[in-house]
Amino acid sequence: MTAPTSALAELCADALAALASAADEAALEQWRVAWLGRQGGRVTGLLTSIKDQPADQKAAFGAEANRLKRDIEAAFAEKHEQLKRRTLRELSTTEAIDVTLPGRPQVIGRLHPVTQTLRDCVKTFGEMGFRVAEGPEVEWASYNFDAMRIPEDHPARDMWDTIWVDKLIDGERKMLLRTHTSPNQARVMERTPEPPIRVIVPGKCYRQEATDATHEWMLTQIEGLAVDEGVRMSDLKGVLYDFSRKMFGTERKIIFHHSYFPFVEPGVEMALDCFICRGEDPACHTCHGTGWIEILGAGMVHPEVIENAGYDSNRYTGFAFGIGVERVALLRWGIEDIRHFYQNDVRFLSQF
Repeated sequence: MTAPTSALAELCADALAALASAADEAALEQWRVAWLGRQGGRVTGLLTSIKDQPADQKAAFGAEANRLKRDIEAAFAEKHEQLKRRTLRELSTTEAIDVTLPGRPQVIGRLHPVTQTLRDCVKTFGEMGFRVAEGPEVEWASYNFDAMRIPEDHPARDMWDTIWVDKLIDGERKMLLRTHTSPNQARVMERTPEPPIRVIVPGKCYRQEATDATHEWMLTQIEGLAVDEGVRMSDLKGVLYDFSRKMFGTERKIIFHHSYFPFVEPGVEMALDCFICRGEDPACHTCHGTGWIEILGAGMVHPEVIENAGYDSNRYTGFAFGIGVERVALLRWGIEDIRHFYQNDVRFLSQF
């Protein structure tokens, strides 16, 4: 047993001497691979050789070899800890942290200006007693057009015969991305056995629109609907005046003028004075020289729409309106071009 024991002691001394000369963590890793690595490590090879020892020496050789391995692993762990502590000491002097410095500011996200405006509009109508309802963005043509008194041969349908879903039913296209939120007038009344009804329906709409400073192919709209006994045009104007005062202030000018929408009678458009030119520039690209910017369309719900919902139009009347939320945002903040909202320019969006 003398020769093997002597060889083990010599191997241990060599391993510890090599370990002591490891000056940094890279050198320590090289030492670990050379001595303790699974492939070709000298200590690993020593343990593998136990099976080759004479039978009467195998047990003693194995016990000594395993003790040597444990001693070397313990020395390695201690050396690794020493190098780690030394690295930390060096960092504490060369890269010390000044705890008196203020922390780095965290970038905080914010709501898109259209979303901010939408929430403010919903809150304003909520204070007037309107509840929020929802409807699908991919809509049946029967709701989007027919229920709103826009049959297939109606001229207004040509303007809105727009982004269809590529699905044929009985050889015809029956579904499209809704062009307005007005289909929800029919949907809400279908779900309500008996008035009163007072709801707003916010959501996206899609049109084949020529984009300019005040028009986009995608828009956010809020549909409003109130149906009850004795609802009058003066009620509609009162609601819209109150909304305008809260959103834009009392100093803004408001105008109503007659307009045509198939699903209301009579129909009106409401506009606010142009914040760019105040009506003084005939070449203004925002109001096109009119001095007014249209913000919404409205009117008294057509008796046929009331009847189609199963209500008695001699007993019940109602009003409806559709507000372009982007238009509201333009007027609130004096933004000259609606296209800024969806160009994803952080310099623009971070202002709101």
